[in-house]
Amino acid sequence: MARKNPVLMRQIRHKRLRRKVRGTADRPRLAVFRSLRHTYVQVIDDDRGHTLAATSTLDPGVMSGEEHLSKTQAAGRVGASIAGKTLEHGVKQVVFDRGGYKYHGRIMTLAEEARKAGLEF
Repeated sequence: MARKNPVLMRQIRHKRLRRKVRGTADRPRLAVFRSLRHTYVQVIDDDRGHTLAATSTLDPGVMSGEEHLSKTQAAGRVGASIAGKTLEHGVKQVVFDRGGYKYHGRIMTLAEEARKAGLEF
């Protein structure tokens, strides 16, 4: 029996999710990508095909070089950062696109911190 490719399976789940999740100008899509080391987030208006805000664990404003955080704690900081950038654009409500990942761990922490910072979804 052939082994399933986890990356391909996630992409299939993401495509299935994207059939229902769509960002508009009033309520853009908060898209999450998680690599082995970093977490990336974008706020996207799918009608115009335009990214309103983006951040990741690579941004110097999110992570300071002095402290060592777990990947989950870093994802929480990314969630708070993207909420601040999104609120600066005057957007309070978003649609959450978990990217085909399970809603636990880094994804859940990112979403909870974004909600605490003022985003509604």
